[in-house]
Amino acid sequence: MKIVSNSLRRTKSVLLASTLFLLGARPLLAQEFDSTTLKTGISNSLAVIMLFGFVLGISSVIYGGFAIRRGDVDQGKMSIIGGAIIAAAPALLFAFFKIFGIDDNSSVAIGSF
Repeated sequence: MKIVSNSLRRTKSVLLASTLFLLGARPLLAQEFDSTTLKTGISNSLAVIMLFGFVLGISSVIYGGFAIRRGDVDQGKMSIIGGAIIAAAPALLFAFFKIFGIDDNSSVAIGSF
């Protein structure tokens, strides 16, 4: 008898907890979808990726300078050219988008330039 009453007590408490959880989570499921917040999130994510690319490009240029200094001229030149391309890529793409008018119909902007 005592085992059955403990089991029944646990079942009631689990049922009560799950009911309270479902009643509390119901408003979360009924939220409307807003595409502007999604676009803003994607835009901010792209801006962070571009920031990391810029820092990587600058560090590559600095590494190229150190490589030239220690005597590895070919590796240094390639590192400087590659770093400059990596660091300047977002600005170049933004300029091309502006020149060709592609940004007018773009669904997602890339950060706030």
